[in-house]
Amino acid sequence: MISVLSVNTVDAICRGQYYGDIFSVLGMHRSVDEDNQSFICIRTFQPQAKNVTVIRLDTQEQLPMKRIHADGLFQLDIPATEFFAYYFKVELHSGLIYDTEDAYRFLPVLGEMDLYLYNEGNHKDIYEKLGSHLITHQGINGVSFAVWAPNAKRVSVVGNFNDWDGRRHMMRQRGSSGIWEIFIPHLPEWSIYKYEIVGADGRLLPLKIDPFGSAFEMRPKTGTLVFDAKRYQWSDSYWMGQGRYKANSPAEPISIYEVHLGSWRRNSDDNNRWLTYREMAKELPSYVKNLGFTHVEFLPLSEYPFDGSWGYQVTGMYAPTSRYGTPDDFKYLIDSLHQAGIGVIMDWVPAHFPKDAFGLAEYDGTALYEHQDPRKGEHKDWGTKIYNYGRNEVANFLLANALFWIREYHIDALRVDAVASMLYLDYSRKEGEWIPNQYGGRENLEAISFLRRLNEWVYGENAGATTFAEESTAWPMVSKPTYIGGLGFGYKWNMGWMHDTLEYMHYDSIYRKYHQNELTFSFLYAFSENFTLPLSHDEVVHGKGPMYDKMPGDNWQKLANLRLYYAYMFMHPGKKLLFMGNELGVKREWNYADSLDWSLLSNSGHAGLNKLIGTLNHFYRTHSELYDYDFDEKGFEWIDGSDVQNSVFTFMRKSKTGKTLIVACNFTPVIRKNYRIGVNEAGIYKEVLNTDEKQFGGSGLKNTQFLETGSGWNFKPYAITTDLPPLAVVVFELTEAKKELYEGDRSQKEG
Repeated sequence: MISVLSVNTVDAICRGQYYGDIFSVLGMHRSVDEDNQSFICIRTFQPQAKNVTVIRLDTQEQLPMKRIHADGLFQLDIPATEFFAYYFKVELHSGLIYDTEDAYRFLPVLGEMDLYLYNEGNHKDIYEKLGSHLITHQGINGVSFAVWAPNAKRVSVVGNFNDWDGRRHMMRQRGSSGIWEIFIPHLPEWSIYKYEIVGADGRLLPLKIDPFGSAFEMRPKTGTLVFDAKRYQWSDSYWMGQGRYKANSPAEPISIYEVHLGSWRRNSDDNNRWLTYREMAKELPSYVKNLGFTHVEFLPLSEYPFDGSWGYQVTGMYAPTSRYGTPDDFKYLIDSLHQAGIGVIMDWVPAHFPKDAFGLAEYDGTALYEHQDPRKGEHKDWGTKIYNYGRNEVANFLLANALFWIREYHIDALRVDAVASMLYLDYSRKEGEWIPNQYGGRENLEAISFLRRLNEWVYGENAGATTFAEESTAWPMVSKPTYIGGLGFGYKWNMGWMHDTLEYMHYDSIYRKYHQNELTFSFLYAFSENFTLPLSHDEVVHGKGPMYDKMPGDNWQKLANLRLYYAYMFMHPGKKLLFMGNELGVKREWNYADSLDWSLLSNSGHAGLNKLIGTLNHFYRTHSELYDYDFDEKGFEWIDGSDVQNSVFTFMRKSKTGKTLIVACNFTPVIRKNYRIGVNEAGIYKEVLNTDEKQFGGSGLKNTQFLETGSGWNFKPYAITTDLPPLAVVVFELTEAKKELYEGDRSQKEG
């Protein structure tokens, strides 16, 4: 009675070159001897072992195994007809003895429907199946591993628990699905692992991370970590039940504070290190709340290897970066923001991924996640690979990732990076460097389909969650529903507004009269999309300098111009976004490796600017005229956009209740005396916002008197006359409290 393996099979297992079904060789199997008598055969590969003994759980019988290869292949043949539960007692050459389970005695973890849905591209919970998961399987605690590598000859889990030996835990291939899996019993949390893959050509690839890994080692190490992703207990039930839905609504004010977590604030007393997620949770929510922002937007926090990419070259799509703490620490930060009433947006990067050998590039030895042809599969400018959106499993990997961050980390919105690079096949490519679509056009039809599905999944599965598109072209209907042909995003960044207005602001005031169309042009298309006005990190890097240096004039004028510019943004239709440091008037270009210059707050001018941002946010959030009709021309009316000689333009913002704000912007350092502004309603007007107030660092020219309407102007039936302060925005509203006084005064005059 003996079960005999061929010499070639034994040799292949011991050399790590066995490419068949390893579960048909190792573990427990029924066999039949020459006399047709059934028996049980158990095999295990334990290269570190001197002796291995099988311990039957039912009888506690100890059954010594026979070494059948010097490298550590052991076998036991016993007369039995029924399988039984067992474990191994392993004796090392050092004399150490320990007990261990046999990974090859366990059945598959993934069901057939999991395989089917993933291959179809429709598994919305695939992140709970692929990757590593602490589970109880067949009554035993351990970790399930599963990875998609359809062109591999062999896939093994290697780690600090098996001496990184790819022969120890070779995985089971699940038919034609391309998925490999194994359950390793009694493996603890925080075990470090990677996948050892032999490609279709027999080449042993560099060790690969887990694409669905939920935690990673601190860079420059790249190991994936086993992590219990279900442990954290949230305390933001009110926010998730009601707060998120209201905060993300197009009918509500949205003011976003964009943050790079590693450089917002650093600990100067501890080698200028980053703040951890939990340290940020103590400081960031209160700061953001005090300034009145409604949301925080984080530059990408999915795991990435190179600090200088700021997170935009992701290797671990399913894990928050370990730079600032554990995944639970990141949840704590989000939880703290939600409890402070602040929404959380995270930059999400499905447009490309880096070429690092340990990452997704040529994952199973072939172009798996990317296109084979570099004309479709590479961004040469960025040195990155492009996802193959037309491959079901790749699209599912990304689509489920969007749901993952919203569901598991309570992220309220995803800002999708580099959408334009996805939409156009010829993006940043010369003639001959790209392949037209099936109709001969430049549109990436697969990416368009992917983006529509993304938004359908996000909105269909998560009440209140939303998406922002960083789309820099005139692609139509980015923020319109998919059922009418749109891409389905909630909001679109208005890159045209940002470019035109910054171009205008850099001119010295004496030349601005020649460029006023750069300010007024955005109003021609302001209601074609659900726009967000972004003054983001992209405008203060790569030699562009800080916002402070984009403004002309001396220090006072630079700060006055910033006050003017920010107030103009808050009065303009659209949601708002400011990158961290803009509210301080920082004088240095943003450096990801250093903290913001918080010492500027000791200067009255910069402190005044900071105070103005808080005032603008409060004014914005308490005046529905500025958001009721953000994406509808009903909420905006020109008064005068053509006063180029004075570089002044005036307009109205309107609410659904009929209230109106009168906005006057003076883009010169000259006081405009007795300036007439047309209005639609007669009465008494008062100044309700003035960026030139001394508390903001201005000259202090205020309109303290109530302004009575006179005869018409600017083709309006009435007008008010006022002094416009230099480089300032002034806002007026009709004063209901003085209406009776006005009516009485008018009666006396008429009498």
